[in-house]
Amino acid sequence: MTKHHDGSSGLTKEELSFIRGKGIKVLPIFTVISDTLGYEAGRVSARNAVFHARRLGIPKNTAIFANIEPLFQVDAQWIIGWVETLLPSGYRSGFYQYPVKGEFSQAYCQAVKENNDVAANAILWSAEPDSGTTSERKAPRYNPITPNCKANVWVWQYGRNAKNCGINTNLADDRVLSPLN
Repeated sequence: MTKHHDGSSGLTKEELSFIRGKGIKVLPIFTVISDTLGYEAGRVSARNAVFHARRLGIPKNTAIFANIEPLFQVDAQWIIGWVETLLPSGYRSGFYQYPVKGEFSQAYCQAVKENNDVAANAILWSAEPDSGTTSERKAPRYNPITPNCKANVWVWQYGRNAKNCGINTNLADDRVLSPLN
């Protein structure tokens, strides 16, 4: 078993309330994932993500994105476990992932073949290509790299680690904020 964590402590309930009070939308990324292999590990990660989303007051119908970094070993069963566990929770399933680097795309497309709920319900947040950070006015045309199978790639991180401050730049399709069907 491998432990995955990006080192961030995350936002507090008070910080999230302040941000939402300013009309800012939040797309939570769950980074404390201990294992990305196997169905039961996917279910455990999803249950933990739901617990923390509820604890923090994240509204229902919000997508919770599992952070799948390129160095992670991930398989189709883990992805299916994540999606199937989030479906009845009222939260939407998502994956922050690298479609070219690492194993995610292959595992995701296998999961799509095995379970229609994955293609229908999972939202992908692509971290590729990285064209560099920009101002909002100079953002590129929406063009993330997608897996070679049916996928709802509705968020694209096109730039990371801006020079003036440590932010990443993203573009998103409005569907990522729409309620579940």
